[in-house]
Amino acid sequence: MTAIAVTIAGSDSGGGAGIQADLKTFSALGVYGATIMTALTAQNTMGVSAIHDAPADFVTAQIDAVFSDLNVNAVKIGMLSRTDIIHAVADGLDRWKPAFTVLDPVMVATSGDRLIRDDAVDAIVTRLFPRAQLITPNLAEAATLLNDTMAQTIEAMERQGKALIGRGAHAVLMKGGHGTGNKSIDVLVTEHHIEHFSAPRIATKNTHGTGCTLSSAIAAELAKGHSLADSIRTAKAYVTAALAASETLDIGKGSGPVHHFHRYWK
Repeated sequence: MTAIAVTIAGSDSGGGAGIQADLKTFSALGVYGATIMTALTAQNTMGVSAIHDAPADFVTAQIDAVFSDLNVNAVKIGMLSRTDIIHAVADGLDRWKPAFTVLDPVMVATSGDRLIRDDAVDAIVTRLFPRAQLITPNLAEAATLLNDTMAQTIEAMERQGKALIGRGAHAVLMKGGHGTGNKSIDVLVTEHHIEHFSAPRIATKNTHGTGCTLSSAIAAELAKGHSLADSIRTAKAYVTAALAASETLDIGKGSGPVHHFHRYWK
């Protein structure tokens, strides 16, 4: 049976992040990808110049169209900028009850542009944390969700992961890509378990879409039936290789994308 993953996220007109990155990742990892568009962005490697949100009822229509027809194995949720869209997504998850949902609480683009309204942050916590099997905040997003300072140590990442569990998350992958040192260490925190995932830190400016790519890679591996830990391990290796190969691309004038198809392009 064909593994199917659905991304519920915003579009990146530059092609490096958002739904475009998710679809590239699903395809590169051998998973069929479907989409539910929450927003259009006018965006390139240098920044976001405009955002056009989809109406909440149209998000609902997309959810019902996809789930009523496709045998969805996993869901990845990305950019949700408005409270009414968050409620529409949460209600859709309640109706269709996918086995695996990975929530990437996207708040700020790689360029530094904010992608979410302030009142939507609480809605993500109350409506989506309980419905996701995994959330994947980076260090800045975790700090925002907790109204805390950004973690500077592995111990602080573990503490904030536990605090997010206390706010209703089932499992938290604290992404360490924005940290320092020669290793990029992600920390998985569940109610009873902590596990570290380490990879060499790649020196490149081409980091656009890294967070989207990691969360969608995890969802793809879950869609194929792998365990959470194995899915994270495979996804991190994929992103590390995509970062390492990004220098072979010549895309844009700013922070370029990772190379999603590094295994296939010559």
